[in-house]
Formats: sequence, structure tokens, C-alpha cells
Amino acid sequence: MAADAQQRPVQRPLQRPIAPENLRPGSAYLSADLKALQDDEFANPGMLWVERGERMWSDAAGPDGKSCATCHGAASSMKGVATSYPAIDKASGRLLTLEQRIRQCRSERQHAPQWDYESPELLSISAYVASQSRGMPMNVNIDGAARPHLEAGRRLYSQRMGQMNLACTHCHDDNAGRRIYAERIGQGHPTGYPAYRLEWQSLGSLGRRLRACLSGIRGDMFAPGSNEHGDLELYLAWRAQGLASEVPGVRH
Repeated sequence: MAADAQQRPVQRPLQRPIAPENLRPGSAYLSADLKALQDDEFANPGMLWVERGERMWSDAAGPDGKSCATCHGAASSMKGVATSYPAIDKASGRLLTLEQRIRQCRSERQHAPQWDYESPELLSISAYVASQSRGMPMNVNIDGAARPHLEAGRRLYSQRMGQMNLACTHCHDDNAGRRIYAERIGQGHPTGYPAYRLEWQSLGSLGRRLRACLSGIRGDMFAPGSNEHGDLELYLAWRAQGLASEVPGVRH
């Protein structure tokens, strides 16, 4: 036993890329008007999806007529859940984003037809579940089976991509706070997603935002639900560790 223990790789603490005292949420780069819009639950347009998700929480689905509430009870049971995703699924050992966990529950527990990524149904339930953690700090687990995914996400974050030969770090580390036209560049934290973006005139997932970034640098986009998406989302969530969830966020 002692020999086996000595042979296991030791996972040492990682150095945070941004010191905790220097972390800034996405809302810190919004205009005062947009910040007020996000903070007002009656005016925030993303709340339309949250309210739809609330109605869907008790909707029966599948041949057994199960709903989210059948297994989880009140939605308050989801408090703190979204801030811990992406997370390793104990049964399969796979890294799952919150959207993937919801899709898994729908197919394996409810035996109901699957929701597509970016569908109104998946966005609504995701936003409703995530909104239960609004104001709570990001707190993902990066140990054990999650560590290789974190390392893969960190490599992607620093990897030059696309015809513009840029990496995430060039914008969100080197130029945070500067402007691209009318928009200020943030530190790239995912605390507001699913978020309502003015350019979309709709709610969208973090995956959609990542694909928009890749499109902006004229790079190849990751497929929805791909390993690359999950790895990068885990790294981004870890970079934001300690920042409060703002779901549903409002962004430019």
C-alpha cells in the first residue's frame, strides 16, 4: 500500500492566473445603465428565460411523467450547484457542463426526447437552475479526474488560433479593460452565463459565446458539447474562483 501511494502522481496546488484581489466580474466592464439593467430582476431581459424555466421545473416529461421536481423537489435544492460546474460525473468519469448534466438527466432519468444545445428549453432550465446560485461564489473542483481537463483548458486558453493567430489570453489577460470599438474587454470570466447579449437580442450559453470569440478571430469553432468546450469552461470557471454568479447576466 505504501509503495502504491508513493507511485501515485501528486497534484500540487496551482497558481491562480489572476490574484484574487484583482479579479473583476464581467459586470465591472458594463456601463452604469447596463449594470443597472442586469441587477434589476424586473427589467433584466434574461429573467424571461428564468421565468420560463420556473414553469418548466414541474412539467412532466417522458413515459414515466417525471419532472425535475420529481427528483429534486423545490428548485432551492439547486442552490450552489451551478457554481460547481463543469464537474466530473462519478458514474461515467466524464467532465460535464451544467447543460450536459441537464441533458443527461432528461435522457437517462426522464427518458424524454433530448433538447438541442441553445434550444429555448435547455437555455430556460439552465438559466433557472443557475439563477438559484446568483450571488454565490464560483467553486469548481479541479482535483483528481478533473485535473487533466483543467490542464487541457489552460492549454486551449493560451493557444494561438485562427487566421488572426490570437489566443484567449491576448485579450482577457493582456488587454483587459481596454476597448474594442464601444465595448470594454473583460477578464473573460463566465459568471454571467447563460447571459442576455444585446448583439444577440437573446439569451445564450457560454458555449455560444466561446464560438463567437473563435469566429471573431476567424478560427475553427468547437462543436457544441465537445471536450474542448468542457475543458475550456472548467479552466475559465477556475480562473473566476471566488467571483459571484451573476446569472442571468446582461452583456453587450
